[in-house]
Amino acid sequence: QVQLVGSGGGLVQAGGSLRLSCAASGLTFGSYTMGWFRQAPGKERDFVAAIRWSGGTTSYADSVKGRFTISRDNAKNTVYLQMNSLSPEDTAVYYCVAGFRAPMTVLAGWGNDRGYWGQGTQVTVFS
Repeated sequence: QVQLVGSGGGLVQAGGSLRLSCAASGLTFGSYTMGWFRQAPGKERDFVAAIRWSGGTTSYADSVKGRFTISRDNAKNTVYLQMNSLSPEDTAVYYCVAGFRAPMTVLAGWGNDRGYWGQGTQVTVFS
């Protein structure tokens, strides 16, 4: 079956960096648009970034543009989220998602009833 395993979260001081990873199995990774969402305590799950299944085009939420970079390694079936200049407002559980040939604009509006989701990894930024 399909599995997405996120890792790389942790505790970091404001201004620092983290790199999240999401390793996928059980699917043809190169045919899936991959994305990251996050959910802060008491808030809804929000779109963070996506990378298209073909060509590597990317999309970002305004709140992370210029600070976060999404990338993928199809040989390793893994998507990454490099997070720089972190602030306490970035504190959340981060989830990766996979959508079969999904347009990024469509994936950005998904709830957890669509696509395949990872288990989430906690990112905590302290000031």
